[in-house]
Amino acid sequence: MKDVLHLRAPGNWLNDPNGFIYYEGKYHLFYQYFPYGTSWGTMHWGHGVSRDLVHWEHLGIALFPTKGYDRNGVFSGSALEKDGKLCLYYSAVRYLETDEEDIHRAKHDHYETSQAMVISGDGFHFDNWKDKRQIIPVIRDEAVADPTHTRDPKVWREQGEYYMLLGSTWRGQTGRAVFFKSRDGENWEYKNQLRCNWFGRILECPDLFKVGENRVFMGSPMYINEEGKGYEHHAVCALAEFDRQTCGLKLSEKFQYVDYGMDLYAPQTNTDQDGRRVMIAWMRMAEAVEGEDRNPWIGMMCLPRVVEVEQGHICFRVHPEVEGYFREKTEDRECIAGKGACRIQTELNEGESLDIGGYRIWVEQGFVKGDRSRVFPDLEGYSLVGSTPESLKRHKLDVFVDPNLIEIFVNDGQYVISHVVYGLGGRVEGKVERMFVGG
Repeated sequence: MKDVLHLRAPGNWLNDPNGFIYYEGKYHLFYQYFPYGTSWGTMHWGHGVSRDLVHWEHLGIALFPTKGYDRNGVFSGSALEKDGKLCLYYSAVRYLETDEEDIHRAKHDHYETSQAMVISGDGFHFDNWKDKRQIIPVIRDEAVADPTHTRDPKVWREQGEYYMLLGSTWRGQTGRAVFFKSRDGENWEYKNQLRCNWFGRILECPDLFKVGENRVFMGSPMYINEEGKGYEHHAVCALAEFDRQTCGLKLSEKFQYVDYGMDLYAPQTNTDQDGRRVMIAWMRMAEAVEGEDRNPWIGMMCLPRVVEVEQGHICFRVHPEVEGYFREKTEDRECIAGKGACRIQTELNEGESLDIGGYRIWVEQGFVKGDRSRVFPDLEGYSLVGSTPESLKRHKLDVFVDPNLIEIFVNDGQYVISHVVYGLGGRVEGKVERMFVGG
């Protein structure tokens, strides 16, 4: 099974990207996968590969529960190349109490989490019985981390040493980032932690990386939005300072959302073959889609985005491989009606708008806004309008459209608004400067 531009669930359920890495000439993107239905359940790792971040091939399930410590799920983690081999790090879940009516869920949220790894010699074959190893047992010391909510190891190597960053919580009240350090990538020692007032109640999917001379922290705080509108958990980022010796982390007081459509979650980054820092994230979907080439599916990934820092602001640019995919110009204003992906470039002034098959983009008092109310199911609990967080002087738009996702790059990635859509179709109306089809 193959996908273009956006890796989608190959049927059933997909969520967080895992183990994103460029290894031996190919991009490997693993993901949280429940193969038995279109709802969250016992986690496996699905596996996709690509040579260009645009054309993806599904390779089936890579990791699945086999051990006592991961019997109820192989949860999110990262990948690292070591001595020519591919090392996958993940969170292993064991239920302490099971819901008798649904064995794929822990009763009363009663479970424990440890950290584990798998080593593959080629990146394609994984022995789930012989090659797994628990590397950090369940943490019982509350001063270090929480035995239940400590997860999503991001591992990297720097200056000959290995670092692991985990998301956790302090007493279920404040999210915290927890650091471990290793000399060999397999034996780990606790080093430090940080609690932050914008880590929500539980921090998930933390990431820390360099972009030029800057360090960037990225993570997904849970319960950061408890106003009753839209999702409660969101992906954020901020500039950071990191002391490699002590694993001391300092963050700026202000954070950005990674995406202002507020559907994006659990981003993960790594470097591409040319050294750019690239981010891919899960786009949360309200309903399953009936696919012609697969079973009903729910969950997809955003376009790969290059992370850059410009004058202290974190930007998310269109990746050059995506740019290269859209080459052919078209005047066909029906290009979104069942004909695959298209790209629209324009610049809007105050009061001007663009209608893409029922999805509306406009500028209001300098804010770029996107409204999906006409192409989204009438469901409660989901926000329908996204907006840039500030009024802008310029409103240059690069819009990527496929049947279930619209991604609006504002001013070359100064901000991005991404919205999951359903029922998209019809003509493109309004101010269009250039339109492209893929292929």
